[in-house]
Amino acid sequence: MEIFELHRGSAPLLISLPHDGTHVPDDIAARLTDGARRVPDTDWHVSRLYAFARELGASILAPRHSRYVIDLNRPPDDTSLYPGQNTTGLCPVAQFTGDPVYLPEQEPSAEEVARRVEVYWRPYHAALREEIARIRAVHGRAVLWEGHSIRGKLPFLFEGRLPGFNLGTAGGTSCRPELQQRLEAVLAAQDVDDAVVNGRFKGGYITRQYHDVGNGVQAVQLELAQRNYMDEDSFEYLPERAVRVQAVIRELLLATLA
Repeated sequence: MEIFELHRGSAPLLISLPHDGTHVPDDIAARLTDGARRVPDTDWHVSRLYAFARELGASILAPRHSRYVIDLNRPPDDTSLYPGQNTTGLCPVAQFTGDPVYLPEQEPSAEEVARRVEVYWRPYHAALREEIARIRAVHGRAVLWEGHSIRGKLPFLFEGRLPGFNLGTAGGTSCRPELQQRLEAVLAAQDVDDAVVNGRFKGGYITRQYHDVGNGVQAVQLELAQRNYMDEDSFEYLPERAVRVQAVIRELLLATLA
């Protein structure tokens, strides 16, 4: 099985969907709890949500494998992105609920984690770097857009109800102020759900690692609350809800390309 799928577009925009994959190899799946085999912490259906972006000329990069195999949005040394807060790791052993991913005494060893970094993590990040470089060479600039989604209520990770749209720019460092202002204006004008900028989700490893604003490479993360486009319990995609979310995403991407 291929590690990822890359669609190369014609615009100065790369959409990365690092938690879109659902596949777990049999040897790993056999060691997971029954609940974890459903891969509940997937960023469900984000490829479907962003499929229209091909019409805008965007490149799209998405992995095949689940974040339970390896989390592509974590640093390879597994340094915490949110010190002092509950989170999950490079090869997660806890679900977003706090429940275990693995059966007792079946968690991956340090050697196995290192192997997964080589097999899954490095190829995805090499593709990221190469596509950003290609886009910048063609257009003189590039925007990396990180597309994510998550359940709207997860007490293990955050208090209360998550806003519908969570824009992250690493505290304003991963893109130019003008771009952030355009995106904030789009979020202020939409009526689907509430929005926040640089709240609980400020941008993960990819957003923080790959921006180079001074050389024309900007990065933005959008974390969506899944309630607005799917059933959070059954994981069913709900097109009548999703179309409204897609309209907001379209306006955000158009503002990015402006």
